[in-house]
Amino acid sequence: MSPPPPSLGRGRKGAAQALDAALDDDELVAAKASLAQGRWQAARSLLAHTGDDWDRRGHRVTVLALEPYSSAWARDWMFTEPGCADAAVLLAMSLVQRALRGKERPDRAREACRAAAARLPADPTPWLGMLMLERASGADDEVGRLFGEIRGRYADHHHAHHLMVARLAERHADAGPDPLHEVYDFADWAAAQAPADSPLAVLPVVAHAERYRALATAGHEPADPAASRHWSGHRARQVLKAAFDWWLEWEHEGHPRRLIDLNYLAHAKVCEGSGAEAAALFHRIGEHATPAPWSYPGRDPYPAFRAARAAVLGRG
Repeated sequence: MSPPPPSLGRGRKGAAQALDAALDDDELVAAKASLAQGRWQAARSLLAHTGDDWDRRGHRVTVLALEPYSSAWARDWMFTEPGCADAAVLLAMSLVQRALRGKERPDRAREACRAAAARLPADPTPWLGMLMLERASGADDEVGRLFGEIRGRYADHHHAHHLMVARLAERHADAGPDPLHEVYDFADWAAAQAPADSPLAVLPVVAHAERYRALATAGHEPADPAASRHWSGHRARQVLKAAFDWWLEWEHEGHPRRLIDLNYLAHAKVCEGSGAEAAALFHRIGEHATPAPWSYPGRDPYPAFRAARAAVLGRG
């Protein structure tokens, strides 16, 4: 087996650490580092004690699957424990990531996801993998079916809702801004049907950012989000206030993907010009920047994050 690729050069090390998809999950960081060296036992232990915390399980499996050699190590694990559902789901998600990078046939990744789903029928994670494969170009009926399979297992699945918002936001982008666009309806519906303490309360802000990305890519919004009026309209002010108020009341320090939501909310508050509220969010985020939405549209996310933070906090 080929050795893992060399580490990033010193010039990009800080950015790579800040954009680590593991976020602040120290156990995941350690398991990912072990997996990169071919030691899958740490991943085995991590997933075993994650149990049926489906948002956390989905997050951890997805991040482990990003490791370039994760599919090889998952096969080793499956060879050692042929009936292990955790090994099967890691292999499936690893093949999904390879397919998304153009290094694996999508049909093989789908087959692995279906096999993993059969081993643990209650787990939405293999279905998340299939939704990731279909998110960009899958037929609407199939995308809807997969989303339904996930919601049937866990109605508030955070990652699945983000994928749906990203897909819906791209529809009819060439037609220009539309305050009644379907992505807003979907996000409002998801936030309304979720429990009061669910982080899906931030989904309308995510929808607003994803729609900006789609419109800017199509040339209907400026490339600098802070220069766009997309963030100053009535709907934008309404959803940003609701999401920020929710955060003040319900801040979910234990949710595995909460820092993704906080990055979306901080980005929106910067674009809105609400410096004090953005500052509070940056303090919570610390160094855990996420590529989305700071990369929108087509920007280098870490410098964009640092510049926004410096403008608000007065430091880099």
